[in-house]
Formats: sequence, C-alpha cells, structure tokens
Amino acid sequence: MWNYPQQYDVIVVGAGHAGCEAAHAAARLRSRVLLLTMSLDTIAKMSCNPSIGGTAKGHIVREIDALGGLMGRAIDATGIHYRMLNRSKGPAVWSPRAQADKLLYQAKVKELLEKTPNLDIKQGTIEELICEKGAFVGALTKEGIFYKGKTCILATGTFMRGLIHVGEKQTSGGRAGEKASTGLSQNLEKLGFELSRLKTGTPARIHFDTIDLNQCEAQPGEEDVAFSFFEKSERLPQVNCYITYTSAKTRQIVLDNIHRSPLHQGAIEGVGPRYCPSIEDKYMRFADKERHQIFLEPEGLSTKEVYVNGISTCLPFDVQEALVHSIPGLEKASIMRPGYAIEYDFALPGQIELSLETKRIDGLYFAGQINGTTGYEEAGGQGLLAGINAALKTQGKEPLTLKRSESYIGVMIDDLITQEHKEPYRMFTSRAEFRLLLRQDNADLRLTPYAIELGLISGVDAELFVEKKQAIAAMQELAQKTKKTIGKKTYTLEQLLSRPETRAAEFDILGAFSQEVQTQVEIHAKYSGYIKRQEADIERLAQNEGMKIPRQFDYATICGLRSEAREKLERHRPETIAQAGRIAGVAPSDLHILMIALK
Repeated sequence: MWNYPQQYDVIVVGAGHAGCEAAHAAARLRSRVLLLTMSLDTIAKMSCNPSIGGTAKGHIVREIDALGGLMGRAIDATGIHYRMLNRSKGPAVWSPRAQADKLLYQAKVKELLEKTPNLDIKQGTIEELICEKGAFVGALTKEGIFYKGKTCILATGTFMRGLIHVGEKQTSGGRAGEKASTGLSQNLEKLGFELSRLKTGTPARIHFDTIDLNQCEAQPGEEDVAFSFFEKSERLPQVNCYITYTSAKTRQIVLDNIHRSPLHQGAIEGVGPRYCPSIEDKYMRFADKERHQIFLEPEGLSTKEVYVNGISTCLPFDVQEALVHSIPGLEKASIMRPGYAIEYDFALPGQIELSLETKRIDGLYFAGQINGTTGYEEAGGQGLLAGINAALKTQGKEPLTLKRSESYIGVMIDDLITQEHKEPYRMFTSRAEFRLLLRQDNADLRLTPYAIELGLISGVDAELFVEKKQAIAAMQELAQKTKKTIGKKTYTLEQLLSRPETRAAEFDILGAFSQEVQTQVEIHAKYSGYIKRQEADIERLAQNEGMKIPRQFDYATICGLRSEAREKLERHRPETIAQAGRIAGVAPSDLHILMIALK
C-alpha cells in the first residue's frame, strides 16, 4: 500500500452524473477534492437514454443549474433536439427535455470538470473505505493506493455487484462492457450498512439507415427551450426524433417467449422501476392495451445509433431481433447493441440524513442510485447537495438542507428518507404538493440566493440574477399602476393579465421586458389566488418543520406509541415532526403523542 501525499477534504467515488455534480460543487466551495473513477473515458456517460430532462426531471435540471451545477450548461451546449413537455397543461407541469449528442455531452462535462480549480480527477477502483471510531478517514484502491480524506461521497451508480442479464446469460458488470465493483459492497456491509438489490434496464440500439422513416411520424424539436439560466450556448445542428408503435405481432412474440425472460423466470431478484417498465412487464401488466408507443431517438450527430425508447428488455438476442422487426418501420432494422437488464446493490432507506450524510459513519455521504433512485437528473440533484454538504462539513459550517416547499430536490430527498421504496425512485410532478410554486421557470428565483450566499454562483452570473429579479419587480409594479379602459370599465394591466387569453406582449409598455420576465409576471397574475393558497399551506407546514426531534431521541420511553410507529421512527430517525408525519406507518395519533412527549 502506498500513501498518496495529498490529503483531501472531499473524496468522490464514481464519476457518473451524481459524482460529477458532487465533485464540482465541493471544489467550487474551495475544498480540495478528489474525483475517483474506474475509467476516465466514461465520465458522465449516458449509459441509458441519451437525453436530459422530461416530466419533473427537467425541473431538477433547472434547480441544479440554479445552484451552480453542471447539467444544464452541458445539455445546452450538446443538445440536438429540444422540447417543452406538457405545454397544453398548466405551467406547474411544463418540463423541458432534450436529446443530447451523448459523446459530446460526456466530453463537455469532462472539460468543465478539468477546468475546475481545487479538483483532481484520477482513475482508480475503490476497494475499501477506511473508518476509525465511526468516522471516514480515507479510501484504499484496488491498485494499492491509500487516499486520505476528511469526507467521502459514494456515487457508485449500478456498479456495486452489478449483474447484467440478456436472456439466460448473466455477466458481472456495472454497464455493458464495463467491470462491476465487488469489494465495496462487502466493505459497506462490514461497516453495518443494510444493502438490497434493485434492477433497471435499457433497450436495443439500431442503425438509423435501416429504419423505414416513411412508416414513422417525424417529431421536430422546438427552438425556445433551454436549461441554463446563466450560460447561453450556440445550438448544435438539430435533428428529428420519430414515433412508431408496437404491433399485435410484437405482443405475440413477447408472450410466446416470456418463459425465456430472466425477469419472469426468477433469475432477477431486484425490483425494476414501475414507471419505466420493460416491454415484458408492459404486456404482462397491461394485457388489454393494443399497442405501445415507441420513440426513435438519435444518439448523436456523428453516430448512426438510435435509441429505441419504449422496448427496454432482457429477452435473448434472437427474440430481440424478432421483436424489433415486428414494429412498423423497423422491419429491416439492424440491432447495433442489444437491450439488457442490470441488477445492483443499493442502501435501504433510513440510513441517511437530509444532508445525505450517513447516520452510521461520520463524514460519509451517499448520492445517486446507491440511495435507490433512477435517472441522471435525480442522481445529479443528490450529488450536488452531497458535494455542497461534504464541503461545508470540512469547513465547520451547517449543512444546506432543502425543504419540500422550495425544491424538487428537497421533495426527492425527503421521500428517500421517509418512504419504504422497494423499487427505483423516479421523480414526478405529482410527488410535489406545492408544484405550482416549484415550477421549472422559477428555479433560479427559489434557489440561486442560496448559491450566491455559499459562493457557488458569483460574478456575471450573480449580476444577471439580480438584474432579472429587479426587472420582474419593475414589470409587476408597472402592471399594477398602468390602467387601460375597455368599454366603460378601467382595469390595471395586472387585472387584464389575469385573463387566460391575455399576454404581456400585447401591451407595448410590458413587451419591452424579456420573455423570461414576462413569463414570471404573467404566471403570477393568472394564478395569484392558487399561489397565495399554497403559500398559506407552506406557512402552516413550517410550524411542524420547525419542531426538531433530537437525533438520539429515545422513542421507547413514550407511552401510548404504537409498536409499528415506534419501529418506523427508530429506523428512520426523522429530523422534524413534519418529516415524522410523512413516514408510512406513523398515524396522526402517534404524531400527537410524539409532539406531547417532545414538549
């Protein structure tokens, strides 16, 4: 074993989407950071869908950007197809999504990391975390190098004891063609962590030139969609995506070969994501549905690979060939990479704090799929917060914790702590009770003040934010003061903007403001009643959020508490009364008894 001479404030294990955000955020806070990855060539690799954003996920990306993160800037610089989902619905659920040139996206994130001061990026495989007296002190690699550190963030993705399934074949791997990590799971179990198994999957990739586009519906992108509030990138050439559907023949092929799916023959123990099911699951769970929509998504400008979104599968390769060829437009499609399922280890709920620091080991943080989530965006949001809090801990400062009422990232982390999730966690707008206030368009207004205060955002970006806030205030004041007579009645422009069909651009005095500013003022005018109601709900919730529960509180001493509630409270160790109330198995009566005991 060789002791590396540099001591680090923060060691980040894994350079997926969680690890990259964690390392960048910690380094921005002037901590000395080491980012360790099994391969420098797979930093920020898009191992599944070559896209960023989507329903609720787009909200998280904008929140990451508002806090000074990487993801929004990277996708704006490398996107090849943009859309705003749910435009026909209310602004609470508008969600940006973009296809990336996946190789350019990787390269962009790596470039941004390599330019970040205070950050060392090294190739190596962590074999063991070294802890003394219940605290992290360093990490030992398979190559025999010991890195000393004050804190550590585990962002291991699907690599811990990863097992890949294609039909009856099983191979050890963290991704197709990449080795799994085996020693770290055993190490965590020795440290007392409880691990279990989850499963996720990916579909086949096909060659673009072998698709009959005449049988598919072209889906062009949109020009007015972006993720970053600060950096405006020049757009790459844009491409179309395409839509097709499964057929009756597809259904028959899957059902005739269901016995060959490891998912349905018991070879896979891990539970897959309910909201992103495999094609096998779709036909087993939705037997009456005649056809399923398929999106054909190009993976880049310099490759012919196309991601067949909608047929994630782990069926044998010969069945995948027949399955793909049964889809209209894909009768002659050439499969370049088969789909597969992957099982991996994750940490059971109840073992992390709101800061993402583990309860068992001081200075050790979990971020990303190790916490049971799925998706680049969910991972990135956790990584960002873990990086911030690991850096703050080494500086002797209080952690940054985000409330459910102020961010989707806060909703996600609270859910991870309070819910018994037995399947990969995916973010949806329906999970946020205050979603009208947590829109994607106002993520900077909600979160950038934190970033400026911490030093994650400064200089020109901070000035842009202040100017935007001032412009919104100026436009609101103008709309409240300026009057217009229609018929015999006089209205303020704010009153006119509250009408569903009225837009700010219709008034010359308001049209001079930027589109971003107009959007904020319009939404506030149209939904002011609902917004005030949600703000009142948040005030009521704040009373319970403010009632803290001591970390070592002895629930066994409380008379009248039901056994199930006591067991759940002892396991999850909620930090506040409000959080205790969100734990499954804790009834309102238990909460009342707990509040009396605390008082």
